[in-house]
Amino acid sequence: MVYLQAPSASAVGAFCIPDRRRVVFRAEKEQHISEPRINDKIRVPEVRLVGPNGEQVGIVAMRKALDLAREADLDLVEVAPQAKPPVAKLMDYGKFKYESAQKAREARKNQANTALKEIRFRLKIDEHDYETKKGHVTRFLDGGDKVKVMIMFRGREQSRPEMGVRLLNRLAEDVSELGSVESSPRVDGRNMVMVIAPAKSKSDAKAESRKSTAGSKGSQAEVKSRRDREAQAKAEARSEKPSAAES
Repeated sequence: MVYLQAPSASAVGAFCIPDRRRVVFRAEKEQHISEPRINDKIRVPEVRLVGPNGEQVGIVAMRKALDLAREADLDLVEVAPQAKPPVAKLMDYGKFKYESAQKAREARKNQANTALKEIRFRLKIDEHDYETKKGHVTRFLDGGDKVKVMIMFRGREQSRPEMGVRLLNRLAEDVSELGSVESSPRVDGRNMVMVIAPAKSKSDAKAESRKSTAGSKGSQAEVKSRRDREAQAKAEARSEKPSAAES
């Protein structure tokens, strides 16, 4: 009879280590790919060169492209590695990374500040209610928020989804100056849903609101000043009347 010996713990570990190493290697490789190759790290014989202002220089040898980058005190950055030949651009890579990071932070900030408001419609809504709810949608979009518009179907209304689509399309058209459809009308259970994104960001909406508030305060101050001047003029006129009578 032959007995099979169970593998030792060290043997099991020996089989597992290469797998872990491969996972780490892939993760490092994926992280490395996110950064473009620049200058001497671009290892190709030639590139399609783009100037710092977007002008097309043409296909040039890699050595010449590097010389042009050094002469202009710029970096050579590979922007389209899959092209034949790869496309490289002359730019200040440090400045480019800084501006890209700034834009990414601003985008995350706007995304975090943007709220998703919800407005519910009935399929058979009268004109007055429609205008009221449209006003709410307009206010939310003007404030830089997304709006989730929901139509609630009741009973046999579920067999008429085309009526819901018409209603949502009408609303989208009515508020098109303030926002655009981000998610087209779709059926979600007994409801139909559409998402409208604002045309301006949350930060822009807040800036406009502050400017409007400041202008309103300035107008109020002007009105108060004019009233004060009128009151003072009337008081002076009243004080002059007795003097005229005495004379």
